[in-house]
Amino acid sequence: MEVLFESESVMKAFRNVATLSMTACAAMLAACQATQAGDPLPSWNAGASKSAIVDFVNRVTDESSPDYRPADDRVAVFDNDGTLWAERPFYFQLAYALDRVRAMAPEHPEWRSQDALRAVMEDDQAAMAGFGLPQLMEIVAATHSGMTTDEFHAAAREWQESALHPRFNRRYTELTYVPMVELLQYLRDNGFQTWIVSGGGIEFLRVFAEEAYGIPPQQVVGSSTQAEYRSDPSAPVIVKRPELGSVDDKAVKPVNINLHIGRRPILAFGNSDGDFEMLEYTTTGDGARLGLILHHDDAEREYAYDRESHIGRLVRGLDEAEERGWILVSMERDFRTVF
Repeated sequence: MEVLFESESVMKAFRNVATLSMTACAAMLAACQATQAGDPLPSWNAGASKSAIVDFVNRVTDESSPDYRPADDRVAVFDNDGTLWAERPFYFQLAYALDRVRAMAPEHPEWRSQDALRAVMEDDQAAMAGFGLPQLMEIVAATHSGMTTDEFHAAAREWQESALHPRFNRRYTELTYVPMVELLQYLRDNGFQTWIVSGGGIEFLRVFAEEAYGIPPQQVVGSSTQAEYRSDPSAPVIVKRPELGSVDDKAVKPVNINLHIGRRPILAFGNSDGDFEMLEYTTTGDGARLGLILHHDDAEREYAYDRESHIGRLVRGLDEAEERGWILVSMERDFRTVF
């Protein structure tokens, strides 16, 4: 994992909420008009991406079509970070972990002897800019373990209800992409199961996925640490341990799809090369299939990044999408609104 922090100036910029612009009002009005006209995806602009999605859904749900798939086969998998909600200036779960270090620090004076934790407590931007996987795992172990799953869920929910994004000054859970939430519902309305298959922590995702996306906890697949069952006659619990379990990224995603879902999906949607194998696994099966990649190319409304990004890097997906028949969805061109 590469550098996950941007400059101090970026982190402190754009903290004031802007008034609703005429452009946003127009977008909202257009979406309402589209909904009234029966458009199944009113927050998507007309174009090749939207047409490909609607055509695919029509073909696999029409019993007279040669591409028809029974409801049991209609499994759709979605990455989360950068696909269903934003992921910059760094992954939102990392923002949670950093805030938890600071909140828990008074109870853990021993953390000052650990370089990574001390850097977070002292807001040492230079040191944090050099963090790699060992330092991140140290932070995750300190903030995500030694507690029951219920205690973790309560702490994560409290943070999600109060913490604000440094640029948009909105709760992180308000930075879900409206067109993607709309797509999830459109698919479910047409008999699809919608699953999250993310590199983010499974327990962290389960706290908000149902409310934000309509995806229940049992349809969330993510990275995990190990856990243990502790028997108590009054209230048996699951306790989170610091040891790493599964990192649900790249080639591990298809393995975990097989483990948790047991069916090869027919639709996969990602945004980075960490999703490449998931799209490859999905789209190389028999019958009609659809792979989509969200390209972050809208610096004004969100962010623009791909090949050189330290988060959500997209290189192979850009180079091979066309030959593999994957749809490259442009946030700037295809999204009528973002948040």
